[in-house]
This record gives sequence, structure tokens and C-alpha cells, in this order.
Amino acid sequence: MHTDVRQLLEFYASPLGGMVRRILAHRVRARWRRCHGLTLMGLGFATPYLGSFRGEVARLGALMPSTQGAVVWPAAGGVNAVVVDEDELPLPDNSVDRMLMVHCLETTDHARELLREVWRVLTPEGRLLIVVPNRSGLWARFDVTPFGHGRPYSQSQLERLLTTALLSPVDWGAALHLPPLDNGLVLRSAMTLERFGARMTPAFAGVLLVEARKEVASALVKPSLARRLTELVPVRLPN
Repeated sequence: MHTDVRQLLEFYASPLGGMVRRILAHRVRARWRRCHGLTLMGLGFATPYLGSFRGEVARLGALMPSTQGAVVWPAAGGVNAVVVDEDELPLPDNSVDRMLMVHCLETTDHARELLREVWRVLTPEGRLLIVVPNRSGLWARFDVTPFGHGRPYSQSQLERLLTTALLSPVDWGAALHLPPLDNGLVLRSAMTLERFGARMTPAFAGVLLVEARKEVASALVKPSLARRLTELVPVRLPN
């Protein structure tokens, strides 16, 4: 079950949530530096990380699962947020260049169906970027933040899940090496702790980041079926 949108709003309004937003937003932009003229969609609760793309991409939207709830976004101007069924996204095939998934995969009850929908709406050159709690990390063990809810993933688990949905990982990263504590000492030292943890204990980061591309040349027919289908191809017999 997805985290309620009110809990997500409360977290990002806190000092710790603000620090998380700054750290992860930097990691997202480091991967997607050039998005001019593209269509970018956020899935789950990605609005804290979409603002920097406004005015750059051609189309920008926030897809919020119905079991999570939605907010009006952005606060001013036209509304770019919509409530969706996660296994039936209201988008045409091959229509999204970039999909950012945050606070979504770990809490969905339909991970495979969700990823196949993402595959459907991505363009042939499209990319998916997922932020998900790390199974080995400290943040997954405390439910004081949204990253402590749902199912955390290891890199191997995430890779297998993506592969079954015809999405190939092309880049891995990690973030949130600081402890999930909303106190002044941690927050004042947050960037120092983040850099130190990235060097000394990278395997215990709070979240994993994986960028995956859409596979369009994978075989979709089982070999046994393919052999049967060849029997239907007419063969010219010698005279």
C-alpha cells in the first residue's frame, strides 16, 4: 500500500525532508542534465524533484497513484498532476522520454504490472530513473521517513525485476548516507556525513538509484511457440 500523501507532505516540510530533497534532487539532475524539448513524467510522489525541470522540458507531469492520494501541483499556474491507476497509465504508447519514479516501487502491490506500463509509455530511446530504499541501508529499518515503508530492494533484486519488464539497467548510484535523524547536529553535518558515507560505507546508503533503458529488440515469443509458427509459413516445393 502506498504511503498516504499527507505523510509525504509532512515529511518534505520537515528539516530532514528538506535535506533529503536537496541531496536527491542533485543526484537526479546529475543524471539528466539535458532535457530540453523532452516529455518528463514523475510517478509516485516525485514532485519534490520535478521543479528544476520546469521551463526546460516540453511537457512535464506528476502521476500520483490513487491509493496514495494527490496534491495540486504546481501551486501556481496550470495543474500538472493527475490521479492514476498505476497498472493503467493514461498515456499513449511511446509518449514519454523520461520517467522518474520516487516513493512508488517499494509500496506498490503490482510491481511487475507497473513496470510493464512504464515500458509501454516510454519512447524507444526512453529512460526510467528509480529511487528506492536500499535493503542494506539504515533508512529502510526506521519508519520515521517514507523510505522506511514498503519493500526495500537490493541491487540484484531490482535488476531482476527490471529485466523481467524488458528494462535494462545502465547506471547505478546510491544516496542518503547520513542517518535518518531529524536533529540539528545531523542536519548541520549532513553534507559531510553524506560525503564520508559515500566513500567509507557505500553499501549501506539509504536509497539506491538506478537508470534503465527500454529494450525494444528482446524476443517476446517463446522458442517453442516460434518453432510452431514456422510451420505456418508456406514453403515452395520443387517441381
